[in-house]
Amino acid sequence: MTKTMVVIAGPTGVGKTKTGIELARAFRSEIISADSRQIYKEIPIGTAAPSTEERAGVPHHLIASHSIFDYYSAFEFEQEALALTEELFQKQDVLFMVGGSMMYIDAFCHGIDELPTIDPQLRQDLMTQLDSDGIEALRLQLKQLDPVFYTQVDLKNPKRVIHALEICLMTGQPYSTLRTNPKKERPFKIIRIGLNRDRPELYARINQRVLEMMEQGLEQEARSLLNNKHLNALNTVGFKELFACFNGEYDMEKAIELIQRNSRHYAKKQLSWFNRNPEIHWFHPSATKAMFQLIEQESGFHADENL
Repeated sequence: MTKTMVVIAGPTGVGKTKTGIELARAFRSEIISADSRQIYKEIPIGTAAPSTEERAGVPHHLIASHSIFDYYSAFEFEQEALALTEELFQKQDVLFMVGGSMMYIDAFCHGIDELPTIDPQLRQDLMTQLDSDGIEALRLQLKQLDPVFYTQVDLKNPKRVIHALEICLMTGQPYSTLRTNPKKERPFKIIRIGLNRDRPELYARINQRVLEMMEQGLEQEARSLLNNKHLNALNTVGFKELFACFNGEYDMEKAIELIQRNSRHYAKKQLSWFNRNPEIHWFHPSATKAMFQLIEQESGFHADENL
């Protein structure tokens, strides 16, 4: 029997945390988070990070482990998660990775290109250019340096545009020529589980979760970070809309409505991404018995469903 990593993915708000904990507890296992925002310790409410009580039952890793001031990418996640996996497999036969960050999960399962470390001054220069000239100037620069990647990148996403420019300027080569996308073999088995719900059910859960986050203090969390709104870690749904509200662009009612809408849009994007992968076994979150059977059948290890 081979050591096995069970990856539980799916859209925001679907119920990955609860399902992941239930499965991991039954296998007396541990969870590595694959959420590109829950790693930041300053924003637990805005990222819907697992609570202290939830984490008490099952050990979690890469939750609140970094600061919003740290640079962190899918490559760093791949390296850190693989090191954790190697360590944890010394005592576990089955591990769980739970999250919805598409690039992080793909980096862990298949590998990611090893690109050069970026000069912090170059990054700061590009950020300053973004503030002064807007993203259009950076788009034009990318189009000149790498016309191939220019046609592939999300031109509305400053992080993606700046990252590609950083690579072009650091290496003197087009970013597209360095993206070989090799599929690396892992020394363990990977079982992919996808969670989904009917669209009305999922959207209702997302809308309700936003209201619950507001009740838990999301506005206060965002206000405490207002001076750092330029950080990439805060360029995410929930904080962007509240920062604009604080800036007088609209009222709080509108901000909540936009957070709900943009969260639904992100869920749709996640589902489109995951649906392209034929290796994912899809379940409703309530179908834990069927998930147990799949994991036991594929891995050869057995759960204690009475826990």
